[in-house]
Amino acid sequence: MSTTVITGAKVLTMDPANPSAEAVAVRDGRILAVGREADVLAAAGPGAEVVRAGGRSVLPGFIDPHNHLLSTAETLVAVDARYPAVGSAADLVAAVAAEAARTPAGQWIRAYGMDDAKYPGGRPTRAQLDEATTEHPVIVYHVSGHQAVVNSAALAWRGIGDDVADPAGGSFLRDEGGRLTGMVLDSAMELLLPVAVDIGCHGPNFHVDLPGEQLLGWLEGARETYLRAGVTTVCDPQVSRRELKVYRAAHAAGTLPVRTVVMPLSHLLDELTEVGLAGPFGDDRLRFGAMKFYCDGTLLGGTAMFDEPYGDNFTGSLYHHPDELTDLVRRAAVAGWQVGIHTQGDRAMGYSLEAIKAAVAVSGDDARPRIEHCGHPTPAQVREFASLGVIPVNQPNFLYDSGTDFVRRLGERRAHRLQPMREEIDAGLRPVLSSDSFVSSLRPMETVSNAVRRRTREDGPIGAEQAVTLEEALRAHTIDAAYALRMEDRIGSLTPGKLADVVVLDADVTALATDQLSGVDAWLTMLDGRIVHRSPAASR
Repeated sequence: MSTTVITGAKVLTMDPANPSAEAVAVRDGRILAVGREADVLAAAGPGAEVVRAGGRSVLPGFIDPHNHLLSTAETLVAVDARYPAVGSAADLVAAVAAEAARTPAGQWIRAYGMDDAKYPGGRPTRAQLDEATTEHPVIVYHVSGHQAVVNSAALAWRGIGDDVADPAGGSFLRDEGGRLTGMVLDSAMELLLPVAVDIGCHGPNFHVDLPGEQLLGWLEGARETYLRAGVTTVCDPQVSRRELKVYRAAHAAGTLPVRTVVMPLSHLLDELTEVGLAGPFGDDRLRFGAMKFYCDGTLLGGTAMFDEPYGDNFTGSLYHHPDELTDLVRRAAVAGWQVGIHTQGDRAMGYSLEAIKAAVAVSGDDARPRIEHCGHPTPAQVREFASLGVIPVNQPNFLYDSGTDFVRRLGERRAHRLQPMREEIDAGLRPVLSSDSFVSSLRPMETVSNAVRRRTREDGPIGAEQAVTLEEALRAHTIDAAYALRMEDRIGSLTPGKLADVVVLDADVTALATDQLSGVDAWLTMLDGRIVHRSPAASR
């Protein structure tokens, strides 16, 4: 039997029956003992490998319940267009031109993370991207993943001209003369990209048609990035057959980087219902979870739906008529699915709540409906969450990355109530923390820091009264996240008998100032009781 003991630690177990400890022992992939160092060493017996943590914090492996794993792997090998490295249209053109110089003509150039709200001249255009290259089709994904800007070669590749009609749930932006600017929003992306699957109006389509072997290699290559951050479980919240095939192949080959829960996108509802499949289904490394639905668009891109327009008179957009959304969600619940609905604005929140009521009426008291992002629920809507058992799936990194833009676009009253975690916890809810990677950083301690600090990149306040404590934030990224995945009996706390996913952070986080939390990574990571990451400091 293989046994490892972590001693000299500040163990934060996330188990209310035994909240703190000095040591942890794991054996054969399970937590063996947690408690006083002498007791744990005695339980481990002779011959155990001993890891001395030096007073560092030890926690259950972080669980990211909204993380586009395969898409993140794709971004790690694409052009990085994130702010502040790319802070203007000129910077973007330069980055694309540099990639074009080393890319054979005719091949697609992909870039991720554009945050044009911070560009001095506003949104970039296809004419500007044409300055970078006319020999390659170019697509630059917005930081939200809900829109993109393309060059003329990309439009020509799909035969799209100025007379193209806007599809349901999306649009092509045009200039005053009716000419396409190159910006495509939400479901209009479906018409533009070389996509592997047709998802209709069920969400933004970033399921790019790429060779499976290439995707499998990129997925394996993302392993160290996740484990170095201490992430041991993710839930991919938008899975089509493309992602599922790659995840299954990785699982069979033993190269799936972390535990992976998949949320099939709602365009698959009829197909999965026909074969009688619903989550939870699978094993502890790869399994189906909830089904994913879209209500409105994105706060970052101006397509979230509020009762009052915001920004440059943004009125928002919907992927489905509200009655259609309710019918879809209800049918999923009848088929046995837990549901998760992407929802940002307060008007859209009302539509999602009606759909969730229909699902809960079918599913019963333990439905655990999720609201992905949960941007701007009103106080009355939060009270409804409590009566329905809603799980808000928050990403406070957005508040850091774009909080100043939110204040400018939404105004003080609405911006400071975005992702109201304090209010949700006080109402008896169990909100969870996630990254929405590739949209923002996947490093959990950045997410924790932003939930605790509620500060913008420019160090201004963004809803300070909605800040949570360090303990609450850590719970939201471990045991409460496990609850959202219906896996709290297996992972999420350092409890004897649970799967041995453990992270030793490179500091005692309880002793750090809040502005130092974001710099913390994993000193050592264990998955299934095996050490899968050691920092150079841990190897000495």
